[in-house]
Amino acid sequence: MHITMISPKQPRKTLRTEARKLVEACAGWNSRLAARRITQFLDRELADSGLTAAQLGLMAQIAAADDDRLGALAQRVGLDQSTLSRTLRTLEGEGLVEIATVESDLRRRAVWLTETGARRLEGAIPVWRRAQARLARHLSAGLARQLADQAELLDGTGA
Repeated sequence: MHITMISPKQPRKTLRTEARKLVEACAGWNSRLAARRITQFLDRELADSGLTAAQLGLMAQIAAADDDRLGALAQRVGLDQSTLSRTLRTLEGEGLVEIATVESDLRRRAVWLTETGARRLEGAIPVWRRAQARLARHLSAGLARQLADQAELLDGTGA
């Protein structure tokens, strides 16, 4: 009696199977997907505050910073200065931030919250806290912070 062992068939490599592997394993794609879903959730939760999650985060960065230079803010939030300037123009148009050239150094631009911006941020923080509590039921805030910290190590290293 001769028994033939049948080996399990390996899935054939196709564009579809390789693309599925990419979608499942790509840190860049999956982190962007997670960021979009978290942002959409927070935007829904913050809607009554009149701020988006991006605006709230940017305003909090401005309020929390010791350094009011636009370049320093761009570095903290991971945006180039031109992208940041476009985003800030919306907040400036709503009277929430002020951007000015510093007289002592005309190349230096500074940004700060206006009184209206500070009040809007202050009013949105309790709404944000409730949203964070709801979000924490599904996603650890520590995990998101750890991801941001670890990703910062990639900045400029060519990793």
